Amino acid sequence: MIDTRILEITAELARAKNIVIVPHKGPDGDAMGSTLGLMHFLRNKGHEATVIAPNDYPHFLKWLPGNDEVIIYENDKERSDELISNAEIVFTLDFNDLNRCGSMQDALLESDAVFVMIDHHQEPSDYAHYTYSDSKMSSTCEMVYKFIDKLRAAKMITPEIATCLYTGIMTDTGSFRFSSTSSHTHRVIADLIDKGAQNDKIHNNIYDTNSENKFQLLGTALQNLKVNKDLRTAYISLSQEELDRHNFQKGDTEGFVNYGLALDGIIFAVIFIEKENENIIKMSFRSKGDFDVNKFARAHFEGGGHINAAGGKSNLSLNDTIVKFNEILPQYSEQLKK
Repeated sequence: MIDTRILEITAELARAKNIVIVPHKGPDGDAMGSTLGLMHFLRNKGHEATVIAPNDYPHFLKWLPGNDEVIIYENDKERSDELISNAEIVFTLDFNDLNRCGSMQDALLESDAVFVMIDHHQEPSDYAHYTYSDSKMSSTCEMVYKFIDKLRAAKMITPEIATCLYTGIMTDTGSFRFSSTSSHTHRVIADLIDKGAQNDKIHNNIYDTNSENKFQLLGTALQNLKVNKDLRTAYISLSQEELDRHNFQKGDTEGFVNYGLALDGIIFAVIFIEKENENIIKMSFRSKGDFDVNKFARAHFEGGGHINAAGGKSNLSLNDTIVKFNEILPQYSEQLKK
């Protein structure tokens, strides 16, 4: 799409004034970085662009330029519905199916706007008029950079835009260590630094503002770590009681799953988190090499994502979910023992 239909999108943008930009429910650094970066770009071009997030997001993302203007759908449904109804274009970023929007889905389905999807997850659905999908890209933020570049507007990338896009690329690549980090990714990062992204401050704002409670929760998570050396798998579990005991705040478990993957010889890591208010067990999957956690999550836990990073959920209890996982695991012994 990006090359063959860019002129059509340019024409749509020329006709539109009111634009809504939407990340997925439970937005992370890539979701908020891409939506806010695009918001600044469109506003600088004279559009009325608004970011509406389905729900709240972690405190360590709330320093991003433009954060104060983000509307949280769950907190301001009436205003959000009006903005969506009046939108001429809706950009959906960092997700590929409208069911990822939670309670926003109905309002989006009723919208007459032109939809533009920009996303790097596998198997996109077909709700958008224009779909820019590339699962080989490191992040949606890298795709937004390329989108702006294809509009021949890279010179319009301000320090605010550069900061937002750098943040999303950094967080979604695990600080540039995941296999999705390409030479092109590094060239984009270099340009964003040249355009005003202060890499040291961004890293500090994301990774060095932790609370004591978060570190104590991490200690509990590591105490709960289980390792299956034969199947090169490690998993962590956290109960609702353990979350409550450490005054859990949104985003506190970000990155915990990677500790399992950091063990020598482990290529598959999982974290199980009990969410009593949602009656589900939230799951995150990470892998190294060719083990496809996207397929694993889709096949067994109503999830999906990327080859090496995916999410899922279970409606069973925490203990029963872990039992189910351990019963499934031997089916993949050939792949895990490679």
